[in-house]
Amino acid sequence: MTNLQIFLDIATEAAMAAGTVLQGYLGKVEDAITEKGRPGDLVTVADKASETVILDILHRHFPEHSILAEESGKLGNQDNQFLWAIDPLDGTTNFAHQYPFFAVSIGLLINGIPEVGVIYDPFHDELFRAARDLGATRNRHSIRVSKTSELEKSLLVTGFAYDRRETSDNNYAEFCHLTHLTQGVRRSGSASIDLAHVSCGRLDGYWERGLSPWDMAAGIILLQEAGGKVTAYDGSAFKMETGRILATNGHLHYKLSHELLGVKNGGLHM
Repeated sequence: MTNLQIFLDIATEAAMAAGTVLQGYLGKVEDAITEKGRPGDLVTVADKASETVILDILHRHFPEHSILAEESGKLGNQDNQFLWAIDPLDGTTNFAHQYPFFAVSIGLLINGIPEVGVIYDPFHDELFRAARDLGATRNRHSIRVSKTSELEKSLLVTGFAYDRRETSDNNYAEFCHLTHLTQGVRRSGSASIDLAHVSCGRLDGYWERGLSPWDMAAGIILLQEAGGKVTAYDGSAFKMETGRILATNGHLHYKLSHELLGVKNGGLHM
């Protein structure tokens, strides 16, 4: 087996174990929900328990690797070429309300580039996996992005950052504009699920701002291995640190980029 296959298998073990933890807490966290500083940015006992399981498995197999986890922050030697970006419960607000769109997301960056990704949706028992040049799968079956090439025939997905009440750059204008141009724009509340659903062709494109590496790392390699495209809004090379992503099936990438830039520049109106 290649190293990437080994990394993928261990990430799968960790995601599945964490998903079992989340299933056990579903509907039982009402008295254990707190905010992390910004309105709506929730954390529960389930987030922490899930992350503990993931960290235990990764530390056991790869003690020398560095980790960036949503709840624990930076762990280990951050100069190590291997960095695990972990979201133990992507969609905490959904989980707290028992709304069935949440996932475990585990991505491995090697020298800053996403190379391995596992996203596990425990409610629907859907396991998405990918590694560079090894393809992308859902429940062990190969997946590909959709073939939709026209915005008017597309179904998109997006999200809104926790700072949306405090900034005019809140994605509201983009959401409204593209709702008028497409067959619809969904908002699941989980970036990893959004990327997974574009990867398997359920959705045609996704954009969002205000994201963290643990939101995107696994989904990026999943989408790329499924034939999709990931860039900045303007089509330039994607940079993780911006927290801003445009991810599509590739066929309508330029068109979606054009519309997003138009809204940002104030040149497009509904």
